[in-house]
Amino acid sequence: MSKSGGGAAAWVIGGALAAVMLPVIMMVAVSGDVNAQDDGNDGNSVGGGLKSGSVKPEYVPWILKSGAQCDVIKPAVIAAQIEAESGWNPAAVSPVGAEGLSQFMPGTWPSWGRDEDGNGRASPFDPADAIMAQGRYDCGLARSVDGYKSRGKASGETLDLALAAYNSGPGAIEQYHGMPPYTETQNYVARIKSLIPKYASVGDTPGAVPPGQKMAMPLRGNPPVTSPFGMRMHPILHVYKLHTGIDFGVPAGTPFLAALDGKVTSAGWANGYGNRVVISHGTIDGKQISTTYNHMSAISVSVGQQVKVGQQVGAVGSTGYSTGPHAHFEVMVNGQYVNPAPWLGLK
Repeated sequence: MSKSGGGAAAWVIGGALAAVMLPVIMMVAVSGDVNAQDDGNDGNSVGGGLKSGSVKPEYVPWILKSGAQCDVIKPAVIAAQIEAESGWNPAAVSPVGAEGLSQFMPGTWPSWGRDEDGNGRASPFDPADAIMAQGRYDCGLARSVDGYKSRGKASGETLDLALAAYNSGPGAIEQYHGMPPYTETQNYVARIKSLIPKYASVGDTPGAVPPGQKMAMPLRGNPPVTSPFGMRMHPILHVYKLHTGIDFGVPAGTPFLAALDGKVTSAGWANGYGNRVVISHGTIDGKQISTTYNHMSAISVSVGQQVKVGQQVGAVGSTGYSTGPHAHFEVMVNGQYVNPAPWLGLK
């Protein structure tokens, strides 16, 4: 991050330039709401998931959450940027003093860092704090860049310019009306772009509903059904009640995928469901159809986002009323829960 932002490039470029950039950074509007949307999706973003096994399991929920803070900065971007910044070393300290996984400078960290893991401190050396601050700052830079572009002060792809701003400061983007002519910054952007495919989930490419089915499976492969739709004794509440969906037995961190194209109408905590996503698929055969994805360890989409079948919406977990990691999937027709099995082609 730069002297005014994250990496070390601006220290190399020069303190005078960094001094000009700092006020610009402080004016960037940032929201910590993971449902916030970025209007700068110019076609240069990547999908919303992570490739299975590409990062340490303990980092997956935070990277997915950080990569859902705006539309341009996706989880694979966050992961690629961490590799470029620190090589995944949470204790990293650069020769110019940049700290942690995301290489924040001490003077910049207070503006972006928060206590995300609840340990009583906000530290660039705490992976959760650093990862969330990185996405928050990246999204702020993307909005700043889009502001320059809308006023005719810069041109170029929002993602490229936001990454460049992370390295050299947003003032350099305005000064040079786009990508700065710094070799280090240009190499930094190129390296992150080259690393993105290493982390991007192949499930982010548009999928398809198999012939004879109304929906695609919300998980890859052929996951076992561990609890079908229907009446049962609730394992936690110990009451006989309707099990409103299907449970699939898959490990924590497994990508949970959209079963149909649609629009995210809810993404967040929902009582017994834990981390939950609801997707509206519009009208099918004159009926309103929605699907839900529950008990997730992390959410990788935001309210209002359009998703494609096969796109990752989160990661399987065990949040809410849950006895262990599993994927609880529901189908609603006109607001009523129905058996998902026929929709998925299951017997």
